Amino acid sequence: MVNEKESVVIKFAGDSGDGMQLIGNIFSDNSAIFGNDLATFPDYPAEIRAPRNTVAGVSGFQVHIGKKRIYTFGDFCDILIAMNPASLKANLKWAKKGATIILDEDAFTAEACQKAGYSSNPLNDGTLGAFHVIKAPITSLTRKTLEKFQLAPKVADRSKNMFALGIIYYLLNRKLDLTFAYFEKKFGKDSLATETNKIVLEAGYNFAENIEAVESKIHVPPAKLEKGKYRNITGNIATAWGLLAAAEKAGLQLFLGSYPITPASDILIELAKHKSLGVKVFQAEDEIAAITSALGASFAGALGVTTTSGPGLSLKTEALGLAVMTELPLVIVDVQRAGPSTGMPTKAEQSDLYHALFGRTGEAPIPVIAASSPSNCFYYAFNAAKIALEHMTPVILLTDGFLGNGSQLFRIPRMADMPAIHPPFAKPGEEYKPYRRNPDTLVRYWAIPGTEGMRHRIGGLEKEDVSGIVTTDPLNHQKMVELRKNKVLKIADDLPSQTVTGNHQGDLLVVSWGSTEGVIHAAIEELLQEGYPVAHTNFNYLFPLPANTADIFSHYRKILVCELNSGQFANYLRMCFPQFTYLQYNKIQGLPFTQVEIKEAILKYL
Repeated sequence: MVNEKESVVIKFAGDSGDGMQLIGNIFSDNSAIFGNDLATFPDYPAEIRAPRNTVAGVSGFQVHIGKKRIYTFGDFCDILIAMNPASLKANLKWAKKGATIILDEDAFTAEACQKAGYSSNPLNDGTLGAFHVIKAPITSLTRKTLEKFQLAPKVADRSKNMFALGIIYYLLNRKLDLTFAYFEKKFGKDSLATETNKIVLEAGYNFAENIEAVESKIHVPPAKLEKGKYRNITGNIATAWGLLAAAEKAGLQLFLGSYPITPASDILIELAKHKSLGVKVFQAEDEIAAITSALGASFAGALGVTTTSGPGLSLKTEALGLAVMTELPLVIVDVQRAGPSTGMPTKAEQSDLYHALFGRTGEAPIPVIAASSPSNCFYYAFNAAKIALEHMTPVILLTDGFLGNGSQLFRIPRMADMPAIHPPFAKPGEEYKPYRRNPDTLVRYWAIPGTEGMRHRIGGLEKEDVSGIVTTDPLNHQKMVELRKNKVLKIADDLPSQTVTGNHQGDLLVVSWGSTEGVIHAAIEELLQEGYPVAHTNFNYLFPLPANTADIFSHYRKILVCELNSGQFANYLRMCFPQFTYLQYNKIQGLPFTQVEIKEAILKYL
């Protein structure tokens, strides 16, 4: 039997080193090629080498596939693969009642159960009574399948994740040929690795086909998507591509100065692959060297970029002020994680907003924008670069661990369809003054060092208006502070208007920003279908805010701000628009919102 479903949520969970991230990504790519829409959520342990069979060492990968538009990676899973007792202990609460749970029964020894915190074996004590359980001797069957290769048990065990994937392929009615092709490409001349993984994947598929525990297959038809070329892409890779596209549109070289930090390092890794496109990547010795090298590249006429997470952003603070004072274009990408300090480095929060808005000495306004899905990281990285280049200012782009590590289907745009970027270069042959400005935008002109007649000095000391001569004149200082502020505020003239989903006036407007958009949009869609008078607006442009923000707020009796922090955006809105009253719904657990939580909060305030 084949049971057709609109969408399915699958969670792969096991010990670090069990290959859950790998098979999660393989299955996601397979689903993308099949035509499903999807969203994924890799859940890494915070400890680098937690003891085996402990909850602290569990690594998970959740994927939500559907024939409809997928906005979230799912609240609860329909299928849970648990490779050991610890992964079951950590993830059983995320399984729907009646969900299918696939277990490696070989791993459920008395010692492993005790390490995971069980007083008895959950396979036998009724713990799983509410679920459809498939007990598969995955470890022993993997070893048996590979007997002819005479591999050591530890070597053979590396392929047991493929056995689990084979079971999933049978359950989801998937073919194996795409993954066989993946093995051939990945392992190349290593024919042993290719053959062993193929055999074990097929063995898992055949096991599921031959056991009576599987009553039916699940079929999730392809989604009806806009025509185009798609790929499954993570937010970090999409960010890297957006920066590449912006540099091409501006006709500039891209320079990245970066210090590796979780969860932002993949942007550095991705851009390092594209030397052929003129990218220069510098892995700096620390965060300060990373940002100042990018600022130096910007002074020299490149698109300067630096990437980091919260702890690194704090170290870049002084150089952020220098970028404001010199009025040079610079993109600072902050892939937020749970803090403060080192915090929970593999978990995400939206807790860097205050720092992005206010974290400088002196009057140092910097535009702040936020991506809201893994795929639109491409567009907001592009837009951050466009604002930085056209307005001669540093720009902070906020993403977070959910976006950076998570993935989504991405329709690859044509470069011809991307908007032009026009840096305000000074014209050769004209008299050049470093702080002479465009009267409409207040943007100063960009002179590339070495251009005849454009010798000039910029730096951290206050400069005289127009001439750029160092001065401490008090009236000039006030004038320059106001010019720098008003230049940034004028960016609002070029921003798209804020939009609303749902009722355009009424009882309740739900406000989100950044990565919480998808789950709140999905919850609002359900509530609208149920007849509730609700609306939703998500902010991507945080400073300056879109010009019609106050007008939108004025049409609702209540405004509920939902964010993964203690209320930073709500407090910021109170500063900007004190005439409105803001309700709050906050979560600070290193975990995303669920649709259930959002719906309950909305119904409470309705």
